[in-house]
Amino acid sequence: MTASINFKRDILPHLIAVLVFLLLTVVYFAPVVFEDKGMAQHDILQFRGGAQEIMQHREKTGEEALWTNSMFGGMPSYLINTRYPGDLSGAIHTVLSLNLPAMAGNIFVTLLCGYILLVTLGMRSWLAIVGAIAFAFTSYNIIILEAGHNTKSLTIAYIPMVLAGLFYALRKNLWLGAALFALGLTLNLHFNHLQMTYYMLLLVIVWGIVEVIYAVKNGTIVELLKRGSVLLLAAILAVGVNFGRLATTAEYSKYSIRGKSELTAPNSGDKTSSGLDREYAFNWSYGIGETITLLIPDFYGGGSSTPLDKDSETYKAFVGMGAPPVQAEQIVSQGMPTYWGPQPMTSGPVYVGAIVCFLFVLGLFIVDRRWTSWLVAGTILSLMLAWGHHFSSFNYFMFDHFPGYNKFRAVSSALVIAQITIPLLAMLALWRVIRDRDVIKELDRKLLMAGGITAGICLLVWLLGGMASFASAVDAQLLQAQYPVDAIRADRESMMKADAFRSFAFIVLALAILYFYVKNKLSATIAIAGVGVLVLIDLWTVDKRYLNNGDFKEQVIANYFQPTQADQIILQDKDNYRVFDATNPFNSARASYFHKSVGGYHGAKLRRYQDVIDRYISQNNLEVLRMLNTRYAITGDPKQPVQRVPGALGNAWFVENIEKVNTPDAELEALTGFDAEATAIVDVTKFPVKQDKFEAGNATIKLTTYEPDYLKYEYQAAQPGFVVFSEIYYPAGWQAYLDGKPVEHIRANYILRAMQVPAGKHTIEFRFEPKTYTIGNTVSLIFSIILLLVIAGAIAYGFKKKEREEALAV
Repeated sequence: MTASINFKRDILPHLIAVLVFLLLTVVYFAPVVFEDKGMAQHDILQFRGGAQEIMQHREKTGEEALWTNSMFGGMPSYLINTRYPGDLSGAIHTVLSLNLPAMAGNIFVTLLCGYILLVTLGMRSWLAIVGAIAFAFTSYNIIILEAGHNTKSLTIAYIPMVLAGLFYALRKNLWLGAALFALGLTLNLHFNHLQMTYYMLLLVIVWGIVEVIYAVKNGTIVELLKRGSVLLLAAILAVGVNFGRLATTAEYSKYSIRGKSELTAPNSGDKTSSGLDREYAFNWSYGIGETITLLIPDFYGGGSSTPLDKDSETYKAFVGMGAPPVQAEQIVSQGMPTYWGPQPMTSGPVYVGAIVCFLFVLGLFIVDRRWTSWLVAGTILSLMLAWGHHFSSFNYFMFDHFPGYNKFRAVSSALVIAQITIPLLAMLALWRVIRDRDVIKELDRKLLMAGGITAGICLLVWLLGGMASFASAVDAQLLQAQYPVDAIRADRESMMKADAFRSFAFIVLALAILYFYVKNKLSATIAIAGVGVLVLIDLWTVDKRYLNNGDFKEQVIANYFQPTQADQIILQDKDNYRVFDATNPFNSARASYFHKSVGGYHGAKLRRYQDVIDRYISQNNLEVLRMLNTRYAITGDPKQPVQRVPGALGNAWFVENIEKVNTPDAELEALTGFDAEATAIVDVTKFPVKQDKFEAGNATIKLTTYEPDYLKYEYQAAQPGFVVFSEIYYPAGWQAYLDGKPVEHIRANYILRAMQVPAGKHTIEFRFEPKTYTIGNTVSLIFSIILLLVIAGAIAYGFKKKEREEALAV
């Protein structure tokens, strides 16, 4: 039977949904869409600083600079700003996002993918719109945009599409579902935030376990394995499209702080055999009690810097202390430390919505166990992972033994699983109420039970919340700074109680609508619309606390990167050198925008460079700064904004001695007190050298050509010599050439390149030519073409072939 398309039935509802999503997006992000304004997103500003050299090279030459010297002495550009021409999936994202500006496009895609998931389940359009709103406007989706985590946001946005494809392939049309799954996973991987993809994979594993159990029980295991095999091929297709990106990331990871440490000495810190430091990874752990923010957003005071108004106790206290009212208002409006939870700091809570929580609890009573089993298990897993060191027995085991888990930090972000599972079960519950009100036994009682549980918690907090201490670890510092701590704690209490009552009110209103619907007092349309509007108001108004029109400004990038007096002084020197920004060396890439920086901002620095930072650069070790060719330091002192670093050794130099060591620990230790101008330190277990004494004499070497991934030197020496290059050693791609012929180079001084050279006048070149990138691009192109053909074929098949439900019916 050939399916016929009816525009009014099959097309129009989805067009209306897209228009609703577009309207919501442009209203929320009106300054971005209509006024071309931007926002001072911290990570985006740092990204722009670190990517400036790469982008300038691309604009100038049309080629990709796969290496940049603008951050941390030099590092691959893979996780900064590298394009993969073979991956064609970016064009698909552009279409799906309607090419909307960043942030606006992120939320639109999240709405669209949430809608796709719910429609594939069988929900009608208006109900799916409500669910899409619940997915998209969860507070975390907005807060990470405020912080500039745009790629994380887009990776999360495509999770519902991946789940939609899985469901459709397992329960309905295998081929159409597999194509949708391949597309969703391709786009999820495209934005290369593997931590979010990892969390999604954990959820899929939980779902898969439940499906296997039911397949065994129902005798459909063979069919499940068949469909699972096709889905595995679809996953391989998605990985293939992203192969260039994934392969270079995997290669770089081995050398980054996400890879294995080579140090074994006690002072190397609490390091695992591979991956991040445990303390670093678990620094941002969601408190166990903090979980209640899913229901009551300001239970723990919201964010670490919350603007207050003239009605606040803090404002009144400042006025009482003698501050003029205008000044007091200005102080509190700039943000007060109202957060009193266990995290070091936070931009805001993870809030999925009071009504969504109510519907989630209702789902426990009325949704089929095949759904609740994995959705509840996924939610519990999400919470346990997010608790981090507060639930160390579980999470330290995961960190030490679960494959790949120790590569990730900020484990509180594991709540992304819950922000998928909770709205999904909530919408399944709402769907069941709307669809099956006449067949669900004691539905009115179950409604009242779910409302009583969630609203009851809110009411108890409102009545008894004042018994908490509201004390924060930051309060001691506030007392020293003569802040009115008692008043701040009073505001924390009032924020908790206000939001507890607010959540109580939203739950009661939603409960009333559904109760009247169950009693045949309201139509389904009115019930869906009423709950949908309440969900939107609930989430929208909380989101606006963290991202509102006042946060958008004109010319954000240009204003942030206005050259300072220090920059202008340094830029007068047109030579090739490095700059040390002493004002914020390792958590800001602002200096990288203008200069080749010793520091920068990046979550995956080269591990060896991080070792040198920890041991030497952070202590302002002059000899290490000299070998890094650090010519200038930005002081932050208006009277002397720039200080010349004495004795910078230049781009390369001949040394007289090689100090041989046998371990990485000895190699790092040898940097203490050595003479970088005369001596090179070499780990001879990895780089055997026969000669350790050289006559540098009058030998000279000069950098004659500089590009981010190409360096050319000319030297002249009367005798064979040993040259140290002030360039970061990275074996996966850098190739040295002597007079045009490939030659070997080695590592010296723990992080730099070095080479033994013959006498005479010669040319040395370094080219960054990673084979992984070249091969990866080719593979990505091949799989991109296959993906496009598969999608086209699946769509054609889906319209021509009647959907078969014979395998695993809902």
